[in-house]
Amino acid sequence: MPAKTDYPELDNARRHWRYQPPADLLSGRTILITGAGDGIGRTAARTFARYGANIVLLGRTQDKLEAVFDDIRTATDTDPAIAPIDLEQTPYEGHVELAGMIESHYGRLDGLLHNAGLLGPRTPIEHYDTALWPRLMQVNVNAAFYLTRALLPALQTADDASVVFTSSSVGRKGRAYWGGYAVSKFAIEGLSQVLADELESAGRVRVNTLNPGATRTQMRAMAYPGEDPATVAAPEQHMDLYLYLFGPAARGQTGQAFDARDWPGA
Repeated sequence: MPAKTDYPELDNARRHWRYQPPADLLSGRTILITGAGDGIGRTAARTFARYGANIVLLGRTQDKLEAVFDDIRTATDTDPAIAPIDLEQTPYEGHVELAGMIESHYGRLDGLLHNAGLLGPRTPIEHYDTALWPRLMQVNVNAAFYLTRALLPALQTADDASVVFTSSSVGRKGRAYWGGYAVSKFAIEGLSQVLADELESAGRVRVNTLNPGATRTQMRAMAYPGEDPATVAAPEQHMDLYLYLFGPAARGQTGQAFDARDWPGA
């Protein structure tokens, strides 16, 4: 069983979780997390490892991934791996190569958390940078499709796999000035619904979206520069829902749009 040491933020948050998972909830599972070097991705990686998961850390900044890797190796007995990939630049073939490495090393993939994303400018559509728009769609939508498609065989090898796409409130109801970010999240909601419907009959892979709501991250600070970060929930406070969605208790729940703010608990 992995140790759960040297993570006081998680220990403090766990006391207030609505879902209290067993210590070995994710034992033996392998989960890939995009954007794992920072923010919610970093927190999910550290948390999932402490509940037994082998984490594949995907991100574009090697130093950040190595720091998370070292934390996991020091605090747990799990088997993490680093996948330094720039989602904006990597072609589909690069994702296929990663999928082959995962199947070769772990044998299967039990979970995929799409967490990486670009915010882009908060500006009216009529002023939106036409060069930035396709770059944002590449990271937020196309790369999510490429990676999911490449990893589906490894996910379907597992008996109980979970795919979670990170969404947003502006991807469920459009709001002025959220531009490409909002549009990309609408696309992610659609991708998740189509994939969930296609895979539901087999019952091996469930697919959902998750809106974490206001969370103390670098992206949040960019979107709301005048906000006091102390008034916003830390990522650890939402990890009960993340753990629930990737654990066996959520089996059979697919095609849903979860929201951390009003989730009633499991």
